[in-house]
Amino acid sequence: MINKHFDSPARAVADIFDGATVMIGGFGEAGSPIELIHALIDHGARNLTVINNNTGSGHVGLAALIENRQVGKMICSFPRTANSTVFPDLYRAGEIELELVPQGTLAERIRAGGAGIPAFYTATSVGTPLAEGKEHRIFHQREYVLETGLTADFALLKCQQADRYGNLTYNKTARNFAPIMAMASNTTIVQTSASVEAGEIDPEMIVTPGIFVDRIVTVSAPAQESQLVAEGRCYP
Repeated sequence: MINKHFDSPARAVADIFDGATVMIGGFGEAGSPIELIHALIDHGARNLTVINNNTGSGHVGLAALIENRQVGKMICSFPRTANSTVFPDLYRAGEIELELVPQGTLAERIRAGGAGIPAFYTATSVGTPLAEGKEHRIFHQREYVLETGLTADFALLKCQQADRYGNLTYNKTARNFAPIMAMASNTTIVQTSASVEAGEIDPEMIVTPGIFVDRIVTVSAPAQESQLVAEGRCYP
Protein backbone atom coordinates (compact mmCIF):
# COMPACT_ATOMS: atom_id res chain seq x y z
CA MET A 1 0.00 0.00 0.00
CA ILE A 2 1.35 3.42 -0.93
CA ASN A 3 2.63 5.43 2.03
CA LYS A 4 4.91 8.36 1.26
CA HIS A 5 5.47 9.40 4.89
CA PHE A 6 9.02 9.70 6.24
CA ASP A 7 9.68 9.80 9.96
CA SER A 8 11.93 12.88 9.98
CA PRO A 9 13.03 15.82 7.84
CA ALA A 10 16.58 14.45 7.99
CA ARG A 11 15.57 11.18 6.33
CA ALA A 12 13.46 12.99 3.76
CA VAL A 13 16.39 15.08 2.45
CA ALA A 14 19.16 12.51 2.96
CA ASP A 15 19.83 11.87 -0.75
CA ILE A 16 20.07 15.49 -1.91
CA PHE A 17 23.47 15.49 -3.56
CA ASP A 18 26.21 18.05 -4.10
CA GLY A 19 25.48 20.17 -7.18
CA ALA A 20 21.73 19.47 -7.13
CA THR A 21 19.14 21.99 -8.30
CA VAL A 22 16.57 22.52 -5.54
CA MET A 23 13.29 24.42 -5.79
CA ILE A 24 12.17 25.79 -2.43
CA GLY A 25 8.60 26.99 -1.96
CA GLY A 26 7.67 30.15 -0.15
CA PHE A 27 6.72 33.74 -0.74
CA GLY A 28 8.87 35.23 1.96
CA GLU A 29 7.73 33.44 5.11
CA ALA A 30 4.45 32.17 3.66
CA GLY A 31 4.90 28.55 2.71
CA SER A 32 8.62 28.37 3.54
CA PRO A 33 9.54 24.78 4.55
CA ILE A 34 11.95 25.88 7.25
CA GLU A 35 12.35 22.47 8.91
CA LEU A 36 13.26 20.83 5.61
CA ILE A 37 15.74 23.61 4.88
CA HIS A 38 17.37 23.21 8.29
CA ALA A 39 17.58 19.45 7.73
CA LEU A 40 19.33 20.17 4.43
CA ILE A 41 21.83 22.36 6.29
CA ASP A 42 22.54 19.50 8.69
CA HIS A 43 22.81 17.09 5.75
CA GLY A 44 25.53 19.27 4.23
CA ALA A 45 24.96 19.05 0.46
CA ARG A 46 26.93 21.82 -1.22
CA ASN A 47 27.20 23.78 -4.48
CA LEU A 48 23.41 23.79 -4.79
CA THR A 49 21.43 25.82 -7.31
CA VAL A 50 18.37 27.08 -5.46
CA ILE A 51 15.21 28.39 -7.13
CA ASN A 52 13.07 30.52 -4.84
CA ASN A 53 11.16 33.79 -4.83
CA ASN A 54 13.80 35.49 -2.67
CA THR A 55 16.97 34.77 -0.66
CA GLY A 56 15.63 34.42 2.86
CA SER A 57 15.61 36.61 5.95
CA GLY A 58 17.87 36.98 8.95
CA HIS A 59 20.03 33.94 9.68
CA VAL A 60 17.49 31.12 9.51
CA GLY A 61 15.88 29.05 6.76
CA LEU A 62 17.12 29.78 3.26
CA ALA A 63 19.35 32.62 4.48
CA ALA A 64 21.09 30.16 6.82
CA LEU A 65 21.55 27.66 3.97
CA ILE A 66 23.22 30.42 1.94
CA GLU A 67 25.26 31.62 4.91
CA ASN A 68 26.56 28.08 5.42
CA ARG A 69 28.08 28.30 1.92
CA GLN A 70 25.94 25.47 0.56
CA VAL A 71 24.41 27.47 -2.30
CA GLY A 72 26.48 28.27 -5.36
CA LYS A 73 23.74 29.96 -7.37
CA MET A 74 20.38 31.59 -6.68
CA ILE A 75 17.63 31.89 -9.28
CA CYS A 76 15.10 34.30 -7.81
CA SER A 77 13.07 37.49 -8.20
CA PHE A 78 13.91 39.37 -4.99
CA PRO A 79 17.53 38.87 -3.91
CA ARG A 80 17.29 41.70 -1.40
CA THR A 81 14.43 42.34 1.01
CA ALA A 82 13.99 44.17 4.32
CA ASN A 83 15.62 41.49 6.47
CA SER A 84 18.08 39.99 4.00
CA THR A 85 21.75 40.68 4.59
CA VAL A 86 23.42 37.31 4.01
CA PHE A 87 22.93 37.04 0.24
CA PRO A 88 23.68 40.70 -0.58
CA ASP A 89 26.96 40.53 1.33
CA LEU A 90 28.05 37.29 -0.34
CA TYR A 91 27.00 38.53 -3.77
CA ARG A 92 28.97 41.74 -3.42
CA ALA A 93 31.96 39.64 -2.38
CA GLY A 94 31.61 37.50 -5.51
CA GLU A 95 30.95 34.34 -3.49
CA ILE A 96 27.56 33.42 -4.94
CA GLU A 97 25.99 33.63 -8.40
CA LEU A 98 22.64 35.25 -9.16
CA GLU A 99 20.18 34.76 -12.01
CA LEU A 100 17.58 37.49 -11.60
CA VAL A 101 14.15 36.64 -13.01
CA PRO A 102 10.99 38.82 -12.93
CA GLN A 103 8.43 37.20 -10.64
CA GLY A 104 5.81 36.43 -13.27
CA THR A 105 8.48 35.05 -15.58
CA LEU A 106 9.86 32.92 -12.75
CA ALA A 107 6.43 31.40 -12.11
CA GLU A 108 5.89 30.74 -15.82
CA ARG A 109 9.37 29.22 -16.26
CA ILE A 110 8.61 26.78 -13.43
CA ARG A 111 5.14 26.03 -14.78
CA ALA A 112 6.55 25.47 -18.26
CA GLY A 113 9.21 23.13 -16.90
CA GLY A 114 6.57 21.09 -15.11
CA ALA A 115 4.41 20.95 -18.23
CA GLY A 116 7.26 19.77 -20.45
CA ILE A 117 7.48 23.07 -22.35
CA PRO A 118 11.16 23.80 -23.03
CA ALA A 119 10.83 27.53 -23.72
CA PHE A 120 8.39 30.38 -24.35
CA TYR A 121 8.39 34.03 -25.41
CA THR A 122 7.53 36.90 -23.09
CA ALA A 123 7.68 40.69 -23.44
CA THR A 124 8.46 41.24 -19.76
CA SER A 125 12.19 41.96 -19.89
CA VAL A 126 12.41 43.61 -23.33
CA GLY A 127 14.65 46.67 -23.23
CA THR A 128 16.31 45.75 -19.92
CA PRO A 129 19.65 44.12 -19.05
CA LEU A 130 17.73 40.90 -18.28
CA ALA A 131 17.07 40.47 -22.01
CA GLU A 132 20.69 40.76 -23.07
CA GLY A 133 22.10 37.70 -24.83
CA LYS A 134 18.69 36.10 -25.30
CA GLU A 135 16.81 35.39 -28.51
CA HIS A 136 14.34 38.12 -29.56
CA ARG A 137 11.41 37.79 -31.96
CA ILE A 138 8.56 39.97 -33.16
CA PHE A 139 4.97 38.74 -32.89
CA HIS A 140 2.10 40.98 -33.98
CA GLN A 141 4.39 44.02 -34.10
CA ARG A 142 5.60 43.49 -30.52
CA GLU A 143 9.05 42.35 -29.38
CA TYR A 144 9.45 39.27 -27.19
CA VAL A 145 12.31 37.48 -25.41
CA LEU A 146 12.82 33.73 -25.27
CA GLU A 147 12.87 32.23 -21.76
CA THR A 148 13.56 28.60 -20.93
CA GLY A 149 11.52 26.36 -18.65
CA LEU A 150 12.93 25.49 -15.23
CA THR A 151 13.16 22.03 -13.71
CA ALA A 152 14.89 20.74 -10.61
CA ASP A 153 16.27 17.58 -9.04
CA PHE A 154 14.37 18.22 -5.81
CA ALA A 155 11.62 20.47 -4.45
CA LEU A 156 11.21 21.34 -0.77
CA LEU A 157 7.66 22.45 -0.03
CA LYS A 158 5.26 23.12 2.85
CA CYS A 159 1.56 22.30 2.94
CA GLN A 160 -1.32 22.38 5.40
CA GLN A 161 -2.65 18.82 4.99
CA ALA A 162 -1.37 15.68 3.31
CA ASP A 163 -2.63 12.11 3.13
CA ARG A 164 -0.40 9.07 2.74
CA TYR A 165 -0.73 9.18 -1.04
CA GLY A 166 0.70 12.71 -1.14
CA ASN A 167 -2.47 14.66 -1.94
CA LEU A 168 -1.97 18.19 -0.61
CA THR A 169 -3.86 21.27 0.49
CA TYR A 170 -2.34 24.63 1.40
CA ASN A 171 -3.09 27.48 3.77
CA LYS A 172 -4.11 30.45 1.63
CA THR A 173 -1.07 32.33 0.21
CA ALA A 174 1.29 29.66 1.56
CA ARG A 175 0.33 27.86 -1.64
CA ASN A 176 2.29 30.30 -3.90
CA PHE A 177 4.89 28.43 -6.02
CA ALA A 178 4.40 25.01 -4.41
CA PRO A 179 1.99 23.36 -6.91
CA ILE A 180 4.09 24.19 -9.95
CA MET A 181 7.37 23.35 -8.18
CA ALA A 182 5.94 19.92 -7.33
CA MET A 183 5.30 19.38 -11.04
CA ALA A 184 8.71 20.64 -12.15
CA SER A 185 10.91 18.55 -9.83
CA ASN A 186 12.13 14.97 -10.10
CA THR A 187 11.68 14.39 -6.36
CA THR A 188 9.15 16.43 -4.37
CA ILE A 189 9.59 16.52 -0.59
CA VAL A 190 6.83 18.10 1.49
CA GLN A 191 6.49 19.01 5.15
CA THR A 192 2.89 19.05 6.32
CA SER A 193 1.29 20.55 9.39
CA ALA A 194 -1.28 17.75 9.50
CA SER A 195 -1.31 14.18 8.21
CA VAL A 196 -4.75 12.73 7.49
CA GLU A 197 -6.06 9.40 6.37
CA ALA A 198 -6.68 8.70 2.70
CA GLY A 199 -10.12 9.96 1.78
CA GLU A 200 -10.31 12.60 4.51
CA ILE A 201 -9.49 15.41 2.10
CA ASP A 202 -12.39 16.41 -0.12
CA PRO A 203 -11.18 15.61 -3.66
CA GLU A 204 -12.46 19.02 -4.79
CA MET A 205 -10.13 20.69 -2.27
CA ILE A 206 -6.92 18.92 -3.33
CA VAL A 207 -4.53 21.38 -4.93
CA THR A 208 -1.50 19.15 -5.59
CA PRO A 209 -2.36 15.54 -6.52
CA GLY A 210 -0.21 12.83 -5.00
CA ILE A 211 1.24 11.85 -8.39
CA PHE A 212 3.53 14.88 -8.06
CA VAL A 213 4.63 14.15 -4.47
CA ASP A 214 7.29 11.63 -3.43
CA ARG A 215 7.92 12.18 0.29
CA ILE A 216 5.96 13.65 3.19
CA VAL A 217 7.13 14.46 6.70
CA THR A 218 4.83 15.73 9.44
CA VAL A 219 5.89 18.91 11.26
CA SER A 220 2.88 19.68 13.41
CA ALA A 221 4.27 22.89 14.94
CA PRO A 222 6.49 24.45 12.25
CA ALA A 223 8.76 27.35 13.18
CA GLN A 224 7.71 30.83 12.11
CA GLU A 225 10.52 32.53 10.22
CA SER A 226 9.48 36.06 11.19
CA GLN A 227 9.51 35.15 14.88
CA LEU A 228 12.97 33.58 14.63
CA VAL A 229 14.26 36.65 12.80
CA ALA A 230 12.69 39.02 15.35
CA GLU A 231 14.36 37.07 18.16
CA GLY A 232 17.73 37.27 16.41
CA ARG A 233 17.96 33.50 16.13
CA CYS A 234 20.59 31.81 13.97
CA TYR A 235 20.76 28.32 12.42
CA PRO A 236 22.79 26.22 12.85
